[in-house]
Amino acid sequence: MATIKDVARHAGVSVATVSRVINGSPLTKPDTADLVKRTMRDLGYRPNAAARTLVSKRSLAIGVVVADVSDPFFGSLVKHVDTIAHQQGHHLLIGNGYHEAAREKQAIESLIQNQVASLIVHSKALDDDTLRDFSEEHGAMVFINRLIPGLEDRCIFLDNYRGAFLATEHLIEQGHRYVAYIGSSHPIEDTVQRQQGYEDALNTYRVTDETHPVMMAFDTPDETGGERAMAKLMADNPRLSAVFCYNDIMAAGAMTALTDRDFRVPEDVSVVGFDDSLIARYLHPKLTSVRYPIEEMAALAAEQAIALSSQEPMRDEKGNYTPTLIKRNSVAKPSE
Repeated sequence: MATIKDVARHAGVSVATVSRVINGSPLTKPDTADLVKRTMRDLGYRPNAAARTLVSKRSLAIGVVVADVSDPFFGSLVKHVDTIAHQQGHHLLIGNGYHEAAREKQAIESLIQNQVASLIVHSKALDDDTLRDFSEEHGAMVFINRLIPGLEDRCIFLDNYRGAFLATEHLIEQGHRYVAYIGSSHPIEDTVQRQQGYEDALNTYRVTDETHPVMMAFDTPDETGGERAMAKLMADNPRLSAVFCYNDIMAAGAMTALTDRDFRVPEDVSVVGFDDSLIARYLHPKLTSVRYPIEEMAALAAEQAIALSSQEPMRDEKGNYTPTLIKRNSVAKPSE
């Protein structure tokens, strides 16, 4: 006798999708529903009572997939999604993807199988086609920090390139000509976009030449990675006077490396971070940083996802956010 798993396997969909079709859920695409129904007929599958109750009650769970919830950036994202969820009587289920395709896929599939009403996905390792397939399987999926062609109305993202350009431009405008970049070693689009913004700012202001080379170092996007990268840059480039860092956590590590070597921030070396996370306000000196409005973005993602799951109109608000530079005390004119 055929089982619900047999139907899912033959139709090329998840068990959760078959369950939604059985229960007449509006979240399933018509073409997918037709395929599942044909497969059920072909296999002679008859839904039992357990299958019919899988989605018979409206779920109040919101699934959230992030890289690592222990990271302060993603912790803030989850916190602000939870705030909106709580206000509307929902609760969260969380999956970690660790910027690995297999882990991201597993996290999304697990949340779908757990019958979450809506999904907020931060994915950097899965390709666009895979995410499009998931969005067809689950009709209330919203993507954060990602722009997927064809799904623009479900994407909430920041212009990483513009943020990096602003940070580098600020250092150049202060008179710095030996400006370095500390980047993440993770092979994700944020890394590429921020590096490109840094390089284009140098080229736009004609800073780079034989005497002013591009100076970059890459490591894990945490305090230790920032510290190691800064140590390498200082060893290789003694004239370096400013550094733009991939995120605030790496900037904190870079500042530690500098002070441990008796360099003063910003008198000897200016430092700019990215994210404007809580740590930026409590470092000494306070860190100049590119603001990543993750609170607003996470709240919008939660509202849009809940609206999709309830088949209500989404807010008429664009998901494209523009970064701003928050100037504090970690940047000064070069000493020479």
